[in-house]
Amino acid sequence: MTTPVQLRPAESAGRRALWLAFASAVMTLMLPMAGLVMSIFALVVSVRAIPALRSVAKPIGTAVAGIAVASAALLFSIMASAFQLYLRDELSAYDECRRGAGTVTAQDECLNRLEDAMRKKLPFVEPGQLRFPFGP
Repeated sequence: MTTPVQLRPAESAGRRALWLAFASAVMTLMLPMAGLVMSIFALVVSVRAIPALRSVAKPIGTAVAGIAVASAALLFSIMASAFQLYLRDELSAYDECRRGAGTVTAQDECLNRLEDAMRKKLPFVEPGQLRFPFGP
């Protein structure tokens, strides 16, 4: 009877780092604050995978790709989180308005108020340039 082949942790470190990096990118698109934490974790795992892969003479390409993907996800999550924090008052006012809106017309009015509030907070956006195809 043969025993199943098991990879040593060092040999699978690159794949694990890359999968965590992709998971952090997906998490960043869904929940930027959670993506921030996941990206930091993926970055640490990816950096720690390089010496582990070198110790067993394996290529480090997957770990380097994990570092690149996790770094991009981290940068994007920082920017998205900062943007959400900067516009938190406007977004919470929109949420309250939307909860009280009983008709489609009232929901559209809430969206128009959000666009106006964001236009005031973002001076580089010209009138008519900010239009949501659907509500956030």
